[in-house]
Amino acid sequence: MQFLGKEIPSPLTLASGILGISFSSLQRIIRDGAGMVTTKSLSLEPRIGHEGPIIAEFDGGLINSVGLTNPGIQDGLLEVEKFHKEFEGVSIVSVFGGNAAEFVRLAKAVNSSSADLLELNLSCPNVEDEFKRPFALMPEKITEIVSAVGAVSQIPVLAKLSPNAYDVAEMATLAEAAGADGITMINTLGHGMVIDAIARRPVLRNNFGGISGPCIKPLALKLIHDVYQKVDIPILGTGGVSNGLDAVEMMMAGASAVAIGSAVYERGLDVFRSTRLEMEAFMETHDYADYSDLIGLLEEN
Repeated sequence: MQFLGKEIPSPLTLASGILGISFSSLQRIIRDGAGMVTTKSLSLEPRIGHEGPIIAEFDGGLINSVGLTNPGIQDGLLEVEKFHKEFEGVSIVSVFGGNAAEFVRLAKAVNSSSADLLELNLSCPNVEDEFKRPFALMPEKITEIVSAVGAVSQIPVLAKLSPNAYDVAEMATLAEAAGADGITMINTLGHGMVIDAIARRPVLRNNFGGISGPCIKPLALKLIHDVYQKVDIPILGTGGVSNGLDAVEMMMAGASAVAIGSAVYERGLDVFRSTRLEMEAFMETHDYADYSDLIGLLEEN
């Protein structure tokens, strides 16, 4: 199948921010059955992120406040170059900046690499103290940033939107009008909080964090379905996918490809291989010849 002009062996994708950015870990994910990998979101300069604990489990999923830890765009792109050297696989480089000018600088840096696709992280909820409201909640910022990056990027651009927006479909429509080639959705939900009752304190050092995992899948399916009705560009769907049936449901809701994140913690790195086999078993049982046959099949009652 194809995604934004790239031939991929399966629609499964490593979501941004799940693993480190080493080229060997990215290659492992492709070997295990993913069609694409997404880097951690890269900034102009390295970031340490928040002090730990930065992640915790609860019934239904995970909560994290990593704080966009990353090695910076220069070192991050070096790993992307190693990933592509003597290895076949589609890479999505995720970036975030504090304003449109920074996003443009990051896009120009990515132009000089072998990256296949560029993702604009407009929606991280864990750095509001530093960057204020996520850009994905501000229509004018979506238009400004996507337009500015689209003017310079030499590869297709995905705009990563937030489930916290009042009307995500409207935000997706604005991103498409500004020149986005695709949409990534959803990011983590929240802020949320988990509490250690004995210590009488939040578990996360940062107190609050973004929620991911199986508990957000119903919301992700609904929002992807809503956006699929409004835009003509592909959607990279993510949010609570843990197995092959989850991935099938997400594609039926309208996703052209499906990213897996929290399930890596739940099922290990083999989640991509097992999810791909589970999808193929479903397709064989129900007479679907190709992954792309699943896209947007949902019929409302």
